[in-house]
Amino acid sequence: MGAYVPAGSRNKNRLYRTIGISTILITTLYCLLNGTSILSGQSTSLNSNKISRGTSFDFSPYINENDNSENYKFVRINENLNPNNKPYEKKVKATFVTLARNSDLHGLLEPIKAIEDRFNKNFHYDWVFLNDVEFDEDFKRITSSLISGNTKYGVIPKEHWSVPSWIDEEKATNARKKMEEDGVIYGGSLPYRHMCRFESGFFYRHPLLDEYEYYWRIEPDVKFHCDINYDIFQFMKDNNKKYGFTISIHEYEATIKTLWNTTLEFIDKNPEFLAKDNMLDFISDDDGTSYNNCHFWSNFEIASLDLWRGEAYSKYFDYLDKKGGFFYERWGDAPVHSIAAALFLNRDEIHHFYDVGYYHGPFHACPVDDQIRFENRCACSPNQDFTWQGFSCTTKYYNVNRLQKPHGWQKYAN
Repeated sequence: MGAYVPAGSRNKNRLYRTIGISTILITTLYCLLNGTSILSGQSTSLNSNKISRGTSFDFSPYINENDNSENYKFVRINENLNPNNKPYEKKVKATFVTLARNSDLHGLLEPIKAIEDRFNKNFHYDWVFLNDVEFDEDFKRITSSLISGNTKYGVIPKEHWSVPSWIDEEKATNARKKMEEDGVIYGGSLPYRHMCRFESGFFYRHPLLDEYEYYWRIEPDVKFHCDINYDIFQFMKDNNKKYGFTISIHEYEATIKTLWNTTLEFIDKNPEFLAKDNMLDFISDDDGTSYNNCHFWSNFEIASLDLWRGEAYSKYFDYLDKKGGFFYERWGDAPVHSIAAALFLNRDEIHHFYDVGYYHGPFHACPVDDQIRFENRCACSPNQDFTWQGFSCTTKYYNVNRLQKPHGWQKYAN
Protein backbone atom coordinates (compact mmCIF):
# COMPACT_ATOMS: atom_id res chain seq x y z
CA MET A 1 0.00 0.00 0.00
CA GLY A 2 1.38 3.45 -0.98
CA ALA A 3 1.96 6.21 1.55
CA TYR A 4 -0.82 8.76 1.94
CA VAL A 5 0.24 12.26 0.64
CA PRO A 6 -1.95 15.33 1.43
CA ALA A 7 -3.06 17.27 -1.67
CA GLY A 8 -1.34 20.47 -0.54
CA SER A 9 2.01 18.72 -0.49
CA ARG A 10 2.09 17.56 -4.10
CA ASN A 11 3.58 20.76 -5.61
CA LYS A 12 6.31 20.73 -2.98
CA ASN A 13 7.06 17.08 -3.78
CA ARG A 14 7.54 17.94 -7.48
CA LEU A 15 10.07 20.60 -6.47
CA TYR A 16 11.91 18.18 -4.16
CA ARG A 17 12.08 15.56 -6.91
CA THR A 18 13.54 18.11 -9.33
CA ILE A 19 16.19 19.13 -6.78
CA GLY A 20 16.94 15.46 -5.98
CA ILE A 21 17.44 14.52 -9.64
CA SER A 22 19.77 17.48 -10.15
CA THR A 23 21.79 16.48 -7.08
CA ILE A 24 22.18 12.90 -8.31
CA LEU A 25 23.36 14.10 -11.76
CA ILE A 26 25.94 16.44 -10.22
CA THR A 27 27.14 13.76 -7.76
CA THR A 28 27.47 11.17 -10.53
CA LEU A 29 29.55 13.56 -12.68
CA TYR A 30 31.81 14.29 -9.68
CA CYS A 31 32.31 10.59 -8.99
CA LEU A 32 33.19 9.86 -12.62
CA LEU A 33 35.79 12.62 -12.64
CA ASN A 34 37.29 11.55 -9.29
CA GLY A 35 37.15 7.77 -9.61
CA THR A 36 34.70 7.23 -6.78
CA SER A 37 31.84 4.75 -6.42
CA ILE A 38 28.52 6.51 -5.91
CA LEU A 39 27.26 3.52 -3.93
CA SER A 40 30.14 3.01 -1.51
CA GLY A 41 31.93 6.32 -1.56
CA GLN A 42 35.22 4.39 -1.96
CA SER A 43 37.82 5.03 -4.62
CA THR A 44 37.64 2.78 -7.67
CA SER A 45 41.01 3.95 -8.95
CA LEU A 46 43.60 1.26 -9.65
CA ASN A 47 45.97 3.27 -7.48
CA SER A 48 43.74 2.98 -4.41
CA ASN A 49 45.53 2.07 -1.19
CA LYS A 50 42.43 0.31 0.17
CA ILE A 51 42.93 -3.39 0.96
CA SER A 52 40.05 -5.60 -0.11
CA ARG A 53 38.36 -8.06 2.21
CA GLY A 54 39.76 -11.55 1.88
CA THR A 55 43.36 -10.45 1.37
CA SER A 56 45.74 -12.93 2.94
CA PHE A 57 48.43 -11.69 5.26
CA ASP A 58 51.60 -13.34 6.47
CA PHE A 59 52.13 -12.07 10.00
CA SER A 60 55.22 -14.19 10.61
CA PRO A 61 58.44 -12.38 11.50
CA TYR A 62 61.13 -12.48 8.86
CA ILE A 63 63.66 -15.10 9.92
CA ASN A 64 67.31 -14.81 8.98
CA GLU A 65 69.36 -17.37 10.88
CA ASN A 66 72.59 -15.53 10.10
CA ASP A 67 71.33 -12.18 11.34
CA ASN A 68 71.78 -11.73 15.08
CA SER A 69 70.59 -8.12 15.06
CA GLU A 70 67.24 -6.97 16.34
CA ASN A 71 66.10 -5.84 12.89
CA TYR A 72 62.52 -6.78 12.30
CA LYS A 73 60.68 -7.04 9.04
CA PHE A 74 56.89 -7.00 8.93
CA VAL A 75 55.73 -8.77 5.79
CA ARG A 76 52.51 -7.13 4.64
CA ILE A 77 51.13 -9.49 2.02
CA ASN A 78 52.31 -12.97 1.16
CA GLU A 79 51.48 -13.31 -2.52
CA ASN A 80 52.31 -17.01 -2.42
CA LEU A 81 49.28 -17.58 -0.20
CA ASN A 82 46.84 -15.63 -2.36
CA PRO A 83 48.65 -14.84 -5.63
CA ASN A 84 45.73 -13.12 -7.33
CA ASN A 85 44.73 -11.11 -4.28
CA LYS A 86 41.15 -12.36 -4.64
CA PRO A 87 38.53 -12.63 -1.92
CA TYR A 88 38.20 -16.17 -0.65
CA GLU A 89 35.29 -18.02 -2.18
CA LYS A 90 34.41 -19.95 0.93
CA LYS A 91 34.67 -18.84 4.54
CA VAL A 92 36.49 -21.13 6.93
CA LYS A 93 34.28 -23.31 9.14
CA ALA A 94 35.03 -21.49 12.35
CA THR A 95 33.31 -20.03 15.37
CA PHE A 96 33.84 -18.08 18.55
CA VAL A 97 33.30 -20.14 21.72
CA THR A 98 32.35 -18.74 25.11
CA LEU A 99 31.75 -20.63 28.33
CA ALA A 100 29.48 -18.41 30.40
CA ARG A 101 26.72 -18.20 32.96
CA ASN A 102 23.64 -16.03 32.65
CA SER A 103 25.17 -13.70 35.22
CA ASP A 104 28.12 -13.08 32.86
CA LEU A 105 25.93 -11.25 30.35
CA HIS A 106 27.06 -7.71 31.11
CA GLY A 107 30.70 -8.80 31.33
CA LEU A 108 30.37 -10.11 27.78
CA LEU A 109 28.83 -7.07 26.11
CA GLU A 110 32.08 -5.12 25.77
CA PRO A 111 34.14 -8.08 24.45
CA ILE A 112 31.43 -8.99 21.94
CA LYS A 113 31.09 -5.43 20.73
CA ALA A 114 34.88 -5.07 20.44
CA ILE A 115 35.23 -8.29 18.44
CA GLU A 116 32.37 -7.28 16.16
CA ASP A 117 33.62 -3.71 15.63
CA ARG A 118 37.27 -4.62 15.19
CA PHE A 119 36.97 -7.93 13.34
CA ASN A 120 33.75 -9.84 12.85
CA LYS A 121 31.71 -7.12 11.13
CA ASN A 122 33.79 -8.00 8.05
CA PHE A 123 33.53 -11.79 8.30
CA HIS A 124 30.33 -12.68 10.21
CA TYR A 125 31.58 -15.80 11.96
CA ASP A 126 29.23 -17.69 14.26
CA TRP A 127 29.32 -17.64 18.05
CA VAL A 128 28.68 -20.65 20.30
CA PHE A 129 27.77 -20.07 23.95
CA LEU A 130 27.94 -22.94 26.44
CA ASN A 131 26.56 -23.09 29.98
CA ASP A 132 25.98 -25.79 32.59
CA VAL A 133 22.32 -24.64 32.72
CA GLU A 134 19.96 -23.23 30.10
CA PHE A 135 20.66 -19.68 28.96
CA ASP A 136 17.81 -17.33 29.77
CA GLU A 137 15.97 -15.34 27.13
CA ASP A 138 17.64 -12.03 28.06
CA PHE A 139 21.09 -13.56 27.51
CA LYS A 140 20.08 -14.95 24.13
CA ARG A 141 18.22 -11.85 22.97
CA ILE A 142 20.93 -9.35 23.91
CA THR A 143 23.96 -11.31 22.73
CA SER A 144 22.36 -12.29 19.42
CA SER A 145 21.49 -8.64 18.74
CA LEU A 146 25.19 -7.72 18.87
CA ILE A 147 26.62 -10.55 16.76
CA SER A 148 26.71 -10.48 12.96
CA GLY A 149 27.02 -14.26 12.58
CA ASN A 150 24.71 -16.99 13.81
CA THR A 151 24.45 -17.48 17.56
CA LYS A 152 24.02 -20.89 19.19
CA TYR A 153 23.33 -21.69 22.83
CA GLY A 154 24.11 -25.07 24.34
CA VAL A 155 23.85 -26.86 27.68
CA ILE A 156 26.84 -28.85 28.93
CA PRO A 157 26.05 -32.54 29.59
CA LYS A 158 26.02 -33.28 33.31
CA GLU A 159 28.80 -35.87 33.00
CA HIS A 160 31.09 -33.15 31.66
CA TRP A 161 30.42 -30.87 34.64
CA SER A 162 30.50 -33.19 37.66
CA VAL A 163 32.90 -35.26 39.72
CA PRO A 164 33.49 -38.57 37.89
CA SER A 165 32.90 -41.88 39.65
CA TRP A 166 36.58 -42.80 40.02
CA ILE A 167 37.40 -39.74 42.13
CA ASP A 168 37.76 -40.18 45.90
CA GLU A 169 35.58 -37.24 46.95
CA GLU A 170 36.90 -37.15 50.51
CA LYS A 171 40.46 -36.93 49.22
CA ALA A 172 39.42 -34.22 46.73
CA THR A 173 37.63 -32.22 49.44
CA ASN A 174 40.65 -32.36 51.73
CA ALA A 175 42.91 -31.27 48.87
CA ARG A 176 40.71 -28.21 48.23
CA LYS A 177 40.75 -27.27 51.90
CA LYS A 178 44.53 -27.54 52.05
CA MET A 179 45.04 -25.43 48.92
CA GLU A 180 42.65 -22.79 50.23
CA GLU A 181 44.55 -22.67 53.53
CA ASP A 182 47.77 -22.28 51.57
CA GLY A 183 46.33 -19.29 49.67
CA VAL A 184 46.38 -20.94 46.23
CA ILE A 185 44.19 -18.96 43.83
CA TYR A 186 40.90 -20.84 43.27
CA GLY A 187 42.41 -23.57 45.43
CA GLY A 188 39.16 -24.22 47.29
CA SER A 189 36.80 -23.93 44.31
CA LEU A 190 35.06 -27.00 42.92
CA PRO A 191 33.29 -25.05 40.10
CA TYR A 192 36.68 -23.76 38.93
CA ARG A 193 37.88 -27.35 38.69
CA HIS A 194 34.81 -28.30 36.67
CA MET A 195 35.64 -25.43 34.31
CA CYS A 196 39.28 -26.49 33.91
CA ARG A 197 38.32 -30.10 33.24
CA PHE A 198 35.58 -29.09 30.78
CA GLU A 199 37.86 -26.73 28.83
CA SER A 200 40.59 -29.37 28.83
CA GLY A 201 38.62 -32.30 27.56
CA PHE A 202 35.01 -31.65 26.68
CA PHE A 203 34.16 -28.29 25.09
CA TYR A 204 35.21 -29.50 21.63
CA ARG A 205 32.99 -32.58 21.99
CA HIS A 206 29.81 -30.55 22.33
CA PRO A 207 27.49 -31.21 19.35
CA LEU A 208 27.29 -27.48 18.58
CA LEU A 209 31.00 -27.58 17.68
CA ASP A 210 30.72 -30.57 15.35
CA GLU A 211 30.47 -28.54 12.13
CA TYR A 212 33.52 -26.36 12.78
CA GLU A 213 37.24 -26.73 12.04
CA TYR A 214 38.57 -23.81 14.10
CA TYR A 215 37.50 -21.85 17.15
CA TRP A 216 38.42 -18.64 18.96
CA ARG A 217 37.85 -18.65 22.71
CA ILE A 218 36.43 -15.45 24.20
CA GLU A 219 35.83 -14.85 27.92
CA PRO A 220 33.83 -12.23 29.85
CA ASP A 221 35.52 -8.97 30.86
CA VAL A 222 38.36 -9.14 28.33
CA LYS A 223 39.34 -6.31 25.99
CA PHE A 224 40.57 -6.16 22.40
CA HIS A 225 42.75 -3.13 21.79
CA CYS A 226 43.37 -3.25 18.03
CA ASP A 227 41.61 -3.66 14.69
CA ILE A 228 42.10 -7.05 13.05
CA ASN A 229 41.91 -6.37 9.33
CA TYR A 230 42.46 -9.88 8.01
CA ASP A 231 40.65 -13.17 8.41
CA ILE A 232 42.42 -14.81 11.33
CA PHE A 233 40.84 -18.20 10.68
CA GLN A 234 41.85 -18.10 7.02
CA PHE A 235 45.37 -17.19 8.14
CA MET A 236 45.44 -20.23 10.43
CA LYS A 237 44.24 -22.54 7.68
CA ASP A 238 46.45 -21.18 4.88
CA ASN A 239 49.59 -21.29 7.02
CA ASN A 240 48.89 -24.69 8.62
CA LYS A 241 48.73 -23.17 12.09
CA LYS A 242 47.04 -25.36 14.68
CA TYR A 243 47.38 -23.22 17.82
CA GLY A 244 47.55 -19.45 18.30
CA PHE A 245 48.10 -17.36 21.43
CA THR A 246 48.70 -13.79 22.59
CA ILE A 247 49.96 -14.12 26.19
CA SER A 248 52.18 -16.78 27.73
CA ILE A 249 52.98 -17.06 31.40
CA HIS A 250 54.34 -19.33 34.14
CA GLU A 251 51.83 -21.51 35.97
CA TYR A 252 51.60 -21.64 39.76
CA GLU A 253 53.57 -24.76 40.62
CA ALA A 254 51.35 -25.58 43.61
CA THR A 255 48.44 -26.28 41.25
CA ILE A 256 50.17 -28.87 39.03
CA LYS A 257 52.60 -30.76 41.28
CA THR A 258 52.21 -34.10 39.49
CA LEU A 259 51.12 -32.97 36.01
CA TRP A 260 54.54 -33.29 34.39
CA ASN A 261 55.36 -36.71 35.85
CA THR A 262 51.94 -37.89 34.69
CA THR A 263 52.71 -36.52 31.23
CA LEU A 264 56.05 -38.34 31.16
CA GLU A 265 54.27 -41.58 32.07
CA PHE A 266 51.90 -41.06 29.14
CA ILE A 267 54.69 -40.27 26.67
CA ASP A 268 56.69 -43.29 27.86
CA LYS A 269 53.69 -45.46 26.96
CA ASN A 270 52.84 -43.58 23.76
CA PRO A 271 56.08 -42.25 22.21
CA GLU A 272 54.56 -42.32 18.73
CA PHE A 273 52.49 -39.22 19.55
CA LEU A 274 55.51 -36.93 19.89
CA ALA A 275 55.81 -34.62 16.87
CA LYS A 276 59.07 -34.85 14.97
CA ASP A 277 59.84 -31.15 15.44
CA ASN A 278 58.08 -30.68 18.77
CA MET A 279 58.60 -27.71 21.06
CA LEU A 280 59.80 -29.50 24.19
CA ASP A 281 62.44 -26.81 24.59
CA PHE A 282 59.70 -24.26 25.27
CA ILE A 283 58.17 -26.16 28.20
CA SER A 284 61.33 -27.71 29.65
CA ASP A 285 64.75 -26.25 30.34
CA ASP A 286 66.41 -29.63 30.92
CA ASP A 287 65.40 -31.74 27.94
CA GLY A 288 62.20 -32.97 29.56
CA THR A 289 63.38 -33.90 33.03
CA SER A 290 61.16 -31.20 34.54
CA TYR A 291 58.46 -28.75 33.49
CA ASN A 292 59.39 -25.06 33.59
CA ASN A 293 55.69 -24.11 34.03
CA CYS A 294 55.52 -22.11 30.77
CA HIS A 295 52.13 -22.18 29.12
CA PHE A 296 49.94 -20.25 26.71
CA TRP A 297 47.23 -18.34 28.54
CA SER A 298 44.18 -20.12 27.21
CA ASN A 299 41.61 -17.40 27.95
CA PHE A 300 42.69 -16.30 24.46
CA GLU A 301 43.01 -19.30 22.21
CA ILE A 302 42.60 -19.72 18.46
CA ALA A 303 43.08 -23.31 17.45
CA SER A 304 42.19 -26.20 15.22
CA LEU A 305 39.49 -28.38 16.75
CA ASP A 306 41.17 -31.36 15.11
CA LEU A 307 44.11 -30.89 17.47
CA TRP A 308 41.90 -31.86 20.41
CA ARG A 309 39.79 -34.35 18.45
CA GLY A 310 42.86 -36.30 17.34
CA GLU A 311 44.01 -39.59 18.84
CA ALA A 312 47.05 -38.14 20.61
CA TYR A 313 45.20 -35.50 22.61
CA SER A 314 42.12 -37.66 23.24
CA LYS A 315 44.23 -40.38 24.82
CA TYR A 316 46.35 -37.82 26.69
CA PHE A 317 43.32 -36.14 28.25
CA ASP A 318 41.72 -39.46 29.18
CA TYR A 319 44.98 -40.52 30.84
CA LEU A 320 45.15 -37.28 32.85
CA ASP A 321 41.48 -37.48 33.76
CA LYS A 322 41.82 -40.98 35.20
CA LYS A 323 44.74 -39.82 37.36
CA GLY A 324 42.42 -37.31 39.07
CA GLY A 325 44.69 -34.28 39.06
CA PHE A 326 41.86 -31.94 38.04
CA PHE A 327 40.34 -32.63 41.48
CA TYR A 328 43.19 -33.76 43.75
CA GLU A 329 45.29 -30.81 42.60
CA ARG A 330 44.05 -27.96 40.42
CA TRP A 331 45.27 -28.78 36.94
CA GLY A 332 44.34 -25.95 34.60
CA ASP A 333 43.31 -26.24 30.98
CA ALA A 334 46.06 -23.76 30.03
CA PRO A 335 49.06 -25.96 31.01
CA VAL A 336 47.26 -29.08 29.76
CA HIS A 337 46.58 -27.53 26.34
CA SER A 338 50.05 -25.97 26.18
CA ILE A 339 51.94 -29.15 27.03
CA ALA A 340 49.90 -31.04 24.44
CA ALA A 341 50.42 -28.41 21.74
CA ALA A 342 54.16 -28.25 22.44
CA LEU A 343 54.57 -32.04 22.28
CA PHE A 344 52.04 -33.14 19.66
CA LEU A 345 52.51 -30.31 17.14
CA ASN A 346 55.51 -29.28 15.11
CA ARG A 347 56.84 -25.94 16.27
CA ASP A 348 55.86 -24.11 13.08
CA GLU A 349 52.21 -25.04 13.72
CA ILE A 350 52.09 -22.72 16.75
CA HIS A 351 51.71 -18.97 16.24
CA HIS A 352 52.05 -15.88 18.41
CA PHE A 353 49.48 -13.23 17.41
CA TYR A 354 51.70 -10.29 18.29
CA ASP A 355 49.50 -7.94 16.24
CA VAL A 356 46.37 -8.63 18.34
CA GLY A 357 46.00 -6.22 21.25
CA TYR A 358 44.37 -8.02 24.16
CA TYR A 359 43.66 -7.70 27.86
CA HIS A 360 42.67 -10.24 30.48
CA GLY A 361 43.20 -8.95 33.97
CA PRO A 362 45.79 -8.16 35.03
CA PHE A 363 47.86 -8.50 31.83
CA HIS A 364 47.88 -6.60 28.54
CA ALA A 365 49.21 -7.63 25.15
CA CYS A 366 49.89 -4.39 23.25
CA PRO A 367 52.02 -4.40 20.07
CA VAL A 368 55.31 -2.61 20.73
CA ASP A 369 55.86 -2.01 17.02
CA ASP A 370 54.60 1.53 16.35
CA GLN A 371 53.59 0.78 12.77
CA ILE A 372 51.42 -2.17 13.74
CA ARG A 373 49.87 -0.22 16.59
CA PHE A 374 49.05 2.86 14.50
CA GLU A 375 47.78 1.00 11.44
CA ASN A 376 45.45 -1.11 13.56
CA ARG A 377 44.16 1.80 15.66
CA CYS A 378 45.32 0.19 18.89
CA ALA A 379 43.92 1.82 22.02
CA CYS A 380 46.68 0.69 24.37
CA SER A 381 50.11 1.71 25.55
CA PRO A 382 53.16 -0.49 24.90
CA ASN A 383 54.26 0.48 28.40
CA GLN A 384 51.47 -1.82 29.63
CA ASP A 385 52.56 -4.74 27.45
CA PHE A 386 53.30 -7.97 29.34
CA THR A 387 54.81 -9.84 26.39
CA TRP A 388 58.47 -9.21 27.16
CA GLN A 389 58.25 -9.13 30.97
CA GLY A 390 60.13 -11.61 33.14
CA PHE A 391 57.11 -13.65 34.24
CA SER A 392 56.04 -14.01 30.61
CA CYS A 393 57.32 -16.96 28.56
CA THR A 394 57.07 -15.28 25.17
CA THR A 395 60.73 -14.26 25.03
CA LYS A 396 61.58 -17.93 25.46
CA TYR A 397 59.11 -18.84 22.72
CA TYR A 398 60.89 -16.48 20.32
CA ASN A 399 64.33 -17.68 21.37
CA VAL A 400 63.74 -21.42 21.03
CA ASN A 401 62.11 -20.89 17.63
CA ARG A 402 64.83 -18.47 16.48
CA LEU A 403 62.25 -15.79 15.66
CA GLN A 404 63.32 -12.19 15.51
CA LYS A 405 61.63 -9.93 18.00
CA PRO A 406 59.95 -6.61 17.21
CA HIS A 407 62.19 -3.61 16.85
CA GLY A 408 62.75 -1.96 20.22
CA TRP A 409 61.34 -4.82 22.28
CA GLN A 410 64.08 -4.41 24.91
CA LYS A 411 62.61 -1.05 25.87
CA TYR A 412 59.59 -2.87 27.30
CA ALA A 413 61.43 -5.85 28.84
CA ASN A 414 62.57 -6.35 32.40
